Amino acid sequence: MGRILREATKPFSSSSSSTTTSTSISETVNGSHQFKITGYSLSKGLGIGKYIASDTFNVGGYSWAIYFYPDGKSVEDNATYVSLFIALASEGTDVRALFELTLWIRVGRRGIRGYKRFFKRTLLESSDYLKEDCLQVHCSLGVVKSHTEGPKTYSIAVPPSNIGQNFGKLLESGKGTDVNFEVDGEVFAAHKLVLATRSPVFRAQLFGPMKDQNTQLIKVEDIEAPVFKALLHFIYWDSLPDLEELTGLNSKWASTLMSQHLLAAADRYGLDRLRLLCEANLCEDVAINTVATTLALAEQHHCFQLKAVCLKLFNARKSERLAASSKH
Repeated sequence: MGRILREATKPFSSSSSSTTTSTSISETVNGSHQFKITGYSLSKGLGIGKYIASDTFNVGGYSWAIYFYPDGKSVEDNATYVSLFIALASEGTDVRALFELTLWIRVGRRGIRGYKRFFKRTLLESSDYLKEDCLQVHCSLGVVKSHTEGPKTYSIAVPPSNIGQNFGKLLESGKGTDVNFEVDGEVFAAHKLVLATRSPVFRAQLFGPMKDQNTQLIKVEDIEAPVFKALLHFIYWDSLPDLEELTGLNSKWASTLMSQHLLAAADRYGLDRLRLLCEANLCEDVAINTVATTLALAEQHHCFQLKAVCLKLFNARKSERLAASSKH
């Protein structure tokens, strides 16, 4: 009978052990789409389960569409409610997404998610959501994307993107400009292709069928020169300028006023990211001396979170006054 050699059968040793790692990463890619339904009254009687579809739009690398059922989606509701759904238009894909469907006044596999009983039809038709036989649906969508990263066999430090700095320096240099804007007596030079790439409104104004014929000097009404300058800064740099430096005033009130005007300008030119940046700044700086104008702005430009912050401040002040009066 042979001997058992213990030393030869050790499964592990400190010199041969190894550890590997991997990381699962999930992130949300956000986007939005506005669906305008004109001639709403003509859509009634379309039939239960029949829908009006928006054009497809892309969020997170997938195609989506909004389905509006004027007579409802389900027979059991007997056309009492309108239905609203977000549909994944990409074939053969399995996607996780978060969504919000709202009406605007303000005033898996291929499949759909939404609300069968989105709004009672009689209430909808008597509400402010329906103006001049027109209904506007806003969809906010967040697509969850996940991937797993294994260990890397290299260590290369990749610097952050400086494309904003490059475009910003292009604006500052004034080289190659081919369009001029006169704003409140001040002239700003810019590049048509840059503006059109960043803003759908500028794209239509400069290259659309109804484009301005004279791009040597385009007059811009109802906006102040510092606000337009800040707008151009964002378009090129993809960041907000120093608002105090821009206004020349070292006060929170001046910065708030600039953020209000800049939010309105961002909405006017379809710059959603700038609009959200301004909304976030206003939420941070909301104060009792500016809350009334900020609330009016939030309602006019459909800034729901900003409106909620303003109303919360109003209610808090009201509670304070009631508490103070009850003590006397």
